[in-house]
Amino acid sequence: MPKLTRLDHALNEKTRVCRVVVETSKGCRTKFDYDPKTRMFMAHKLLPEGMSFPLDFGFVPSTLCDDGDPLDVMIIADEPNPTGALIEVRLIGVLQVEEREHGKRERNDRLLGVSTLSHLYVEVQTADDLPKGFIDNLGDFWKHKALLEDKALEIIGVAGPAVAVEAVERASRAAK
Repeated sequence: MPKLTRLDHALNEKTRVCRVVVETSKGCRTKFDYDPKTRMFMAHKLLPEGMSFPLDFGFVPSTLCDDGDPLDVMIIADEPNPTGALIEVRLIGVLQVEEREHGKRERNDRLLGVSTLSHLYVEVQTADDLPKGFIDNLGDFWKHKALLEDKALEIIGVAGPAVAVEAVERASRAAK
């Protein structure tokens, strides 16, 4: 298996389309993390009974953020994609997040992307196009997950597609 963190994300700034790798599928209780050393996906954490990932969750390859990981992405798709899938998404925004742990504050934003293969979400161009309450529900999931990890998480905003593209470009430069 190739080193997935080093794949070309193939960002097209005009269409806002890039490639992402799925780590954890929508509906899954087990959080998987890609391990670049073994080039495998490893079970990292198990959510409690009744709690599961609301969307596919993964990363943008060939990016690096302040937390030492690739840029996170939540993928809106018609059905869950399997762990390890490489898919194209259209960037629609950024869930801007601040995490606090042991008195330390850290930004840990999550991009929002729609699968380019989607039939259900083809009209969604920005986070504002999502149903009322969608973003609030995502925020609630991340807040509850953080509490389980003895962290505090605050949603500090939702930015548009241009900010998402800028985040990929910035994290891409940091990875080089």
